[in-house]
Amino acid sequence: VQLVESGGGLVQPGGSLRLSCVASGFTIKNYPMNWYRQAPGKERELVATITRSGGGTNFADSVKDRFTTSRDNAKNTVYLQMNSLKPEDTAVYYCYIHLSGLNYWGQGTQVTVSA
Repeated sequence: VQLVESGGGLVQPGGSLRLSCVASGFTIKNYPMNWYRQAPGKERELVATITRSGGGTNFADSVKDRFTTSRDNAKNTVYLQMNSLKPEDTAVYYCYIHLSGLNYWGQGTQVTVSA
């Protein structure tokens, strides 16, 4: 099982980024998928969850109405669209799945929001 995130970078406040998480070793269509983030000195927090079909999503209050998540099961890929970014969104963003009793994390992608 492998999760590989990409799409992070440096962006100005108010800007947008789209993160991707490509999965291998399993088929994502059978599982809900999750995005977490961890800011310096803070605990890792759940940002977004998307159901197996993609028909349902949940977001942390801090990103609601600014972030969306989607999935392309044919590409085994999950996306996190981040709009109206704020400095407090600066963090390493991780893709996560709980699979067969184990926790799997990607390596993370750094998002820095700064003028």
